[in-house]
Amino acid sequence: MQVKPLHDRILVKRLGEEERTKGGIIIPDTAKEKPAQGEVVAAGSGRRTEDGKVISLEVKKGDKILFGKYAGTEIKVDGDDFLIMREEDVLGIIH
Repeated sequence: MQVKPLHDRILVKRLGEEERTKGGIIIPDTAKEKPAQGEVVAAGSGRRTEDGKVISLEVKKGDKILFGKYAGTEIKVDGDDFLIMREEDVLGIIH
């Protein structure tokens, strides 16, 4: 199954968290916070203005992004977890 986001929404796969601290302590899954970094898997066509023009998105497929802790809606596609969110929820692009 494939998901194509509509309008100004993007589909994001979270990037993994570190398993150990800098001191070498292993962090159990229950103590980990959900990562606020991800990779854009798919993007919609863009935001539509009131006069009908489409403004293209700044983020594109393959970009690594930062987003808020509670941004987006979690969905499951073919057993994989993804987030679907609006472009305005993106805090920045990681280069």
